[in-house]
Amino acid sequence: MILLSRIISQFKDSFFKRYKNTILPSHRKALAVMEHCRQTHGPHMLAQCECGLQAYIPHSCGHRSCPHCQNHENDQWISNQLDKRLPARYFLLTFTLPAQLRELARGNQKIIYSLMFSCVQETLKTFAENDKQLGGAAGFTTVLHTHSRTLDYHPHIHVVMPAATINLKTGLWRVKDTGYLFNHKALARVFRAKLLQAVVEHGLRVPKTCPKDWVVDCRDVGNGDKAVIYRGRYLYRGVIREEDILKNEDGMITFRYLHAKTGTYRTRTVTGEDFLSLLMQHVLPRGFRKTRSYGFLHPCSKKLIRFLQMVLRVTPAGRFKSRRKQRPGILCQACGKVMEIIRVMIPKPPTRSPVPCG
Repeated sequence: MILLSRIISQFKDSFFKRYKNTILPSHRKALAVMEHCRQTHGPHMLAQCECGLQAYIPHSCGHRSCPHCQNHENDQWISNQLDKRLPARYFLLTFTLPAQLRELARGNQKIIYSLMFSCVQETLKTFAENDKQLGGAAGFTTVLHTHSRTLDYHPHIHVVMPAATINLKTGLWRVKDTGYLFNHKALARVFRAKLLQAVVEHGLRVPKTCPKDWVVDCRDVGNGDKAVIYRGRYLYRGVIREEDILKNEDGMITFRYLHAKTGTYRTRTVTGEDFLSLLMQHVLPRGFRKTRSYGFLHPCSKKLIRFLQMVLRVTPAGRFKSRRKQRPGILCQACGKVMEIIRVMIPKPPTRSPVPCG
């Protein structure tokens, strides 16, 4: 397997030189921590077992763009979402930013991403309230993605939404079981109008080439479990898996991706500097949350969700699973017991590993 940390060490200097005018502080920090992730030349932690054995272990970087960190957080998020599932037909909606606005988004990431979230929220709440069969307060979970399958810049928001609403005054629960949620063209028109108005109100200029027709996709995904699991896998592991990096030869990186239409793997080859550039353009601004829940699926609505599940007699797929699952421990090589971490962020461990006490 070709490690991303080695690619960063090999090409970071030439990347900084070629893209010196577009590099952000968040890019430098991401490269710095991922370069040392689980490497012997990076920070270590000291673990000790009951039997007395001690061991120095390289730190994980914990960065949300790292391809092999935060798997535990991934699993926790998926379990938490499944724990909130309700008896209704679920839909997966995708709100896409057109290509003509991507440069605007690239230069104003925090503003545009935040506006995308708020406009998606307003659009779906309006449609749910005005729908004849629903006519109430909706609940849905949103996830921001900034990449295409080929790692190009392609901001869009995925929404997992049950076709159900609740009247917060009367407590009436209403569902729509027709296999059809909302008209995707109408969603696109309203989303476009709201986002462009918000962009102008924030003092940004809309390009004259902005198209009239935007793309919003809306499809039935059954009980929603598969959609939640699929989206959750991409939350905290970056935009590419290390097993998808196939070659690092003659200054060129070759990686594979799954083609959307054919369902088969294809490859793309770019220079090492361009490969790092493809990765860094998807590093989100500091502190920016890429997933948010609204309505009766909001984190503050746990009591309401439990009440609905009790009244509707449903046991979610992830019930209690998230509370039981613990972060995997470090096992002692001598006795097999779980070791205790007694020191962290040790810059450079001793050349010789500690020996058992006594």
